[in-house]
Amino acid sequence: MNVEQTIKTDKEIPLESRTIIHFMLVNNKINEAISGVLKPFDVSLQQFNVLRILRGQNGKPANLSTLNGRMVTKMSNTTRLVDKLILKGFVNRIVCPSNRRKVEINITSRGKKELEKMDASMKEVQTKILKNLSKKELEQLNILFNKF
Repeated sequence: MNVEQTIKTDKEIPLESRTIIHFMLVNNKINEAISGVLKPFDVSLQQFNVLRILRGQNGKPANLSTLNGRMVTKMSNTTRLVDKLILKGFVNRIVCPSNRRKVEINITSRGKKELEKMDASMKEVQTKILKNLSKKELEQLNILFNKF
């Protein structure tokens, strides 16, 4: 199905506009699929991203600035994301005794266990989303994305 059929228009859409609309439609489809997979874990895509960043720290805590800088989706509400993950027991906050403004966040063992389960679900959804693309096509697509 082409873009015109998807958005139910009889008019031909200019190439540049069609391309942007394609990006938006694909983005929506991917976000819906990923959100659906993360829903049973009661975790948003942004919270999942924070957990992955913290796991990648290999036991070394991260501050809010580090999390913000490494987020796939840049946000101003990283503190709120972390607060929700603390309530779930997935991360903990460490306040520096000598400088109370210095706060570091670490993933908990429970957070790591839940993240492993999320990873398995994410792998399945990624395979499903990309099933119609060959490895060569995925490589080409990534080369094109790198031009942005």
